[in-house]
Amino acid sequence: MTWTGFFEGIQSFFVDFAFKPYDAFRELEPTSWFGANTVSWIFIAICMAAFVYWVGQLKKHDAEGSNDKSIKAHEFLG
Repeated sequence: MTWTGFFEGIQSFFVDFAFKPYDAFRELEPTSWFGANTVSWIFIAICMAAFVYWVGQLKKHDAEGSNDKSIKAHEFLG
């Protein structure tokens, strides 16, 4: 087995199997833009939910008042 065969095997896996669902989305695009971008919308929704959760946790941690917000809160600052 050569390195060329190895990389062609990886290419074959992704082109012929892993990315096949995206070919269906590409064919759907002329008729339904929103349908073709379903995966993107799902990722956007997940990111928005994670961001809202993260900001909520930051607010909760800030409300506890356990942070030292003085200028010399870190020992490397002197």
